[in-house]
Amino acid sequence: MPHTMLNHSATTHPSEFWLGETDMWLLAAGQHLRPWEKLGAHPCTRDGIAGTSFAVWAPNARRVAVVGDFNRWDDSKHPLRHRVECGAWELFVPGVGVGALYKFAVLGADGLSTLKADPYALRAEPGPGHASVVSRLPEPVQRPPGQRADANALTAPMSIYEVHVGSWRRPHGHWPDWEFLAQTLVPYVADLGFTHLELLPISEHPFYGSWGYQPTGLYAPTARYGDMTSFRDFVAAAHDAGLQVLLDWVPAHFPDDDHALAWFDGTAQFEHADPREGVHADWSTLIYNYSRHEVRNFLVGNALFWIERYGIDGLRVDAVASMLYRDYSRKPGEWIPNKDGGRENYEATAFLREVNRVLGQEAPGAITLAEESTAFAGVTAPPWSGGLGFHYKWNLGWMHDTLSYFSLDPVHRAHHHHRVSFAMMYAYSEHYVLALSHDEVVHGKGSLYSKMWGDPWQKRANLRALYALMYAHPGRKLLFMGAELGQLREWNHDAELDWALLDTPEHAGIQRLVRELNRLYRSHPGLHARDDEPESFAWLDVHDQAHSIYSWVRRGHTPEDQVVVVCNLTPVVRHGYRVGVSHAGRWQELLNTEASYFGGSGLASGADGDGDGDGDGCHAEAQPAQGQPYSLLLTLPPLGVLWLAPESAV
Repeated sequence: MPHTMLNHSATTHPSEFWLGETDMWLLAAGQHLRPWEKLGAHPCTRDGIAGTSFAVWAPNARRVAVVGDFNRWDDSKHPLRHRVECGAWELFVPGVGVGALYKFAVLGADGLSTLKADPYALRAEPGPGHASVVSRLPEPVQRPPGQRADANALTAPMSIYEVHVGSWRRPHGHWPDWEFLAQTLVPYVADLGFTHLELLPISEHPFYGSWGYQPTGLYAPTARYGDMTSFRDFVAAAHDAGLQVLLDWVPAHFPDDDHALAWFDGTAQFEHADPREGVHADWSTLIYNYSRHEVRNFLVGNALFWIERYGIDGLRVDAVASMLYRDYSRKPGEWIPNKDGGRENYEATAFLREVNRVLGQEAPGAITLAEESTAFAGVTAPPWSGGLGFHYKWNLGWMHDTLSYFSLDPVHRAHHHHRVSFAMMYAYSEHYVLALSHDEVVHGKGSLYSKMWGDPWQKRANLRALYALMYAHPGRKLLFMGAELGQLREWNHDAELDWALLDTPEHAGIQRLVRELNRLYRSHPGLHARDDEPESFAWLDVHDQAHSIYSWVRRGHTPEDQVVVVCNLTPVVRHGYRVGVSHAGRWQELLNTEASYFGGSGLASGADGDGDGDGDGCHAEAQPAQGQPYSLLLTLPPLGVLWLAPESAV
């Protein structure tokens, strides 16, 4: 009974300890692959007595007790026993069961007493309280062999829909729950043709406005959207719909809330004591001390926990750039060099390699994606070759260059032609994801729509062209929710998306375009199967800056498996534009972003000229062009992108 009142005499414990000798050795060495199986609160039966075993790591504490609704929050009732060998404290408390609220009362090395939430809590009480909730470990999630690995393979299509679940839809003006999201979000994303669903962090976090990026309960799905079981059911529903689920994960920093990890045992237990190492300059949060193997064990175990116990298919690791360099966002004199006098953070890079090594060993097929914006070499190279071991890296350089280009008046685009083409200079240096993420639509940056140049018609045309260019460019794809609506305003985490935009044909057309881009991207191997091979891409013409036109070809494994892409990024119709192709025959128009079906003007359609987007196609002429033996004579729509493919491959 979780609310049974217990007195001290009721805690006479069984003779054996909850933490065995092997557990203590592994925890002390930071080598316990699954520390969450022993630390935290675990309902169990000991010597025939039902209760809960509590265990917490607090090596420098003078005293630790467990308090809760079962003992009137009295820290004299249930003092824990110190296991000096590993710095943990533990106690079996009879009669405490699932649902009981608890905290650890810690008398720190500094002489101060604080009530702390359990770092390994599996569940937290809904705010404004900060208590942990006794819960059973979720059972491991079993996936069909190879299913995850096949979907996450480097040769598979990867199109990611990024979601902040609290502001996607708000039924009756309130936060959604996981059941609602399983019934609405999952089929919506699947219908749009995305392959992966990425969630902004859902670990428990006290400040909703942090969007989850300041977590205090790394092992607990936030109580805002429902319980543990409903979150597992949500992930299962996504899998049933053919989606892989990615989770944003935050091992770079944590908030300084008194109830959480900060100064946990009266010392800098999880963080650095020196603010030049331990305080994040941008967010005033605390930085994990990666040199401490117990801290690394806490984090590495957490990465594995979400994959094993909830069926998560991959982790997008937040703020990797801030982890790699000791001087990140710091002025001279505000940081401490490494042992060699340099700026590289050796401990953080060792930690990241360890995470990726352990996941590769224990969770084959699961992936990690780095949000990393620097020129650090080898982010997606294997650890044994000196790399960090990530599977993918966000290509933030491509994002900045491309968005800045599309913000320009077309009159000036000829002078910035390289902004679109430059990314191909390094496209194969890492395994990249092209991300138009939440970071680009917050903090006064406006929406993607508002970044585009021109009047409303031109903004929508630019936006459609941007998406088509992105989907045809080497690199996996990521769109933040609302991008498919042509959202007019900046994202607001306190409100749902502007779904009413779909009542207008122009914005409904943008959504149809995203659906069609996903369909074509997945069905044409030339657009994804050789994403990391330079031979899969060739410029047809990258020098027509006078007209701001780019043309290239994406190639698969057969001569027929190719897609020709032509981008006309001025609001001028180009008649009689010749584009080289590899062989004769009929070429089908796969896509025209200015087709009326997508909310475009229908003023011109590349291969058939009637503007309805039906893709009638045209025949290649035996006239060489752009280094190719044949060519197509096209009408290029204004601010439009065309995709064409040999009819035999369609």
